[in-house]
Amino acid sequence: MGFLKVSSPHAHGPMSTASVMRLVLMATLPGMLALTWFFGFGTIVNVLWASITALAFEALALRWRKRPIGFYLNDYSALVTAFLLGIALPPAAPFWLIMIGTGFAILICKQLYGGMGYNPFNPAMAAYVMLLISFPVEMTTWMAPKGSFAGDLLGPIEALRYCFGFGREAIDAITMATPLDVLKQNNALLVDDLWSQSAQFGQIAGKGWEWANAGFLLGGAYLIYRRIFTWHAPLSMLAALTLMSLFFYDGGSSASGGSPFFHLFSGATMLGAFFIVTDPVTSAVSNRGRLIYGALIGLLIYIIRVWGNYPDAVAFSVLLMNFAAPFIDHFTQPRTYGHNTGAEK
Repeated sequence: MGFLKVSSPHAHGPMSTASVMRLVLMATLPGMLALTWFFGFGTIVNVLWASITALAFEALALRWRKRPIGFYLNDYSALVTAFLLGIALPPAAPFWLIMIGTGFAILICKQLYGGMGYNPFNPAMAAYVMLLISFPVEMTTWMAPKGSFAGDLLGPIEALRYCFGFGREAIDAITMATPLDVLKQNNALLVDDLWSQSAQFGQIAGKGWEWANAGFLLGGAYLIYRRIFTWHAPLSMLAALTLMSLFFYDGGSSASGGSPFFHLFSGATMLGAFFIVTDPVTSAVSNRGRLIYGALIGLLIYIIRVWGNYPDAVAFSVLLMNFAAPFIDHFTQPRTYGHNTGAEK
């Protein structure tokens, strides 16, 4: 009898790349709904336009590379990149900003290295950092949350108009700095006083931000339940961020870096923990490596947020650890089946 000689990895069950990507897209919906409720329809417009441009750039790159376009578009990986980038960008970002971001993510960060599975850096986060460095004004113009004094939320038609440049000058009336930036720039008020004087803070973090992070936490928990990824990287990242904020929290002085709850439910923390850090291509491979990888990202997030120049540091931290992932893999390789570790020699 002849046996098939098939190399690992061996897939169990009907789960395919496309089905995994579809589940990831579905898991982003609770966080997206919270962002829409508190910040208007700008995020949905971002995601829709990013999806169209990402698919177009993916098809163009596949045609240049003489690869089957339909086969690769059906794996939904370009859509996942578009969703993550569109969520991370300020709501109703300029259409050209989104196009530059998706073009950089798909053409430079993904296809230039050979397509999905070969990219050394997370495409969405690499594009986000490129945009933040190149266009800091547009990247820091965030909508004011629902119920604040800055004005009304953008409806679907208004969000489309602002995205494509019609009447965009009026958008300044309904924007403000993010809670992470407000706390970072504060050097005079106690945290409790800052909380009571600003309309953009909620119960434990920024108004709207805490619910958006809760939504991404819910989606991430669902993905862990479906075994799309393991718990090691996201939980170690959140644990490291919690420990750092606990250790350096001074009770709320004017120089405070924020409480653990503030850091966990502000900015892109939960989006990063469950949708960025868990990227199987750019993260560590072994479970022990994922624990180290996630913990170092959490450590970097706190360091950059509190002592660095950028309030939300998820993208920078992830890219720095993308560099280090092969190094971590080298020293955390599991024991080869059938071989001793060497300790008995």
